Amino acid sequence: MIRYRYEKKYLVPNEKLPILRKRFLPFLEPDTYSQVKNGIPEYTVRSIYFDSRDSTSFHEKIEGLRERKKMRVRGYGTLEADSRVVLEIKRKIDDRIYKNRVFIPHAHMENVITRSEFTNLSLEADNIDENLSRFMFNVKYYGLLPKNLIVYDREAYHGKFNPGVRVTFDKRIRQRKTDSLNSLFFEKGLTLVWHNTFILEIKYFEPHMPSWAKSIVEEFQLRPEALSKYTNSVENSLFF
Repeated sequence: MIRYRYEKKYLVPNEKLPILRKRFLPFLEPDTYSQVKNGIPEYTVRSIYFDSRDSTSFHEKIEGLRERKKMRVRGYGTLEADSRVVLEIKRKIDDRIYKNRVFIPHAHMENVITRSEFTNLSLEADNIDENLSRFMFNVKYYGLLPKNLIVYDREAYHGKFNPGVRVTFDKRIRQRKTDSLNSLFFEKGLTLVWHNTFILEIKYFEPHMPSWAKSIVEEFQLRPEALSKYTNSVENSLFF
């Protein structure tokens, strides 16, 4: 049975972050993968998004298709000898999200994606063969290519009373055009996608947002938006 996740996104002015964080914290615990600095649990997210030569994924979002998907490679933090990356298909139907993911060593990433070489590949995930096959099928069948690198600092939490809930503050969202997988950990040439704002994401598995989260959203008069880091990055890159 496929278990879809629901998510809501809000574009919020930076000056509201401290008070918004304070209101959320009684209901949250820091994400276990975060590094806590000055009391803030945070890590850097890096994604290379794939698209067809005629930018099918971009245009599907612009046209507002009810059902669509994105392909990306995701890494975290800085590049280390043992760094791993995630090959991910993100499917969206209205506000429901489902992902197929598989982790592979960064050192094998280019061989896997560009040459379909899987020898000596150590994988750690459920349904490894299926998820990897799905990703590679989409890349090859649709002729997908690296298009945009998107990097941001994620402040991440999960619910204290309902651990399936995740609340994240995505800050300093920046991007650059790219045609190379090797650019995943690049820092040069990045430009801000949104200025003086961050993205609040609330993710949950039940059909309805938890009452405490809904109450805070209403208190701050936040309005959900169909925000796409990839789509806005492509539009942003047209001017640079």
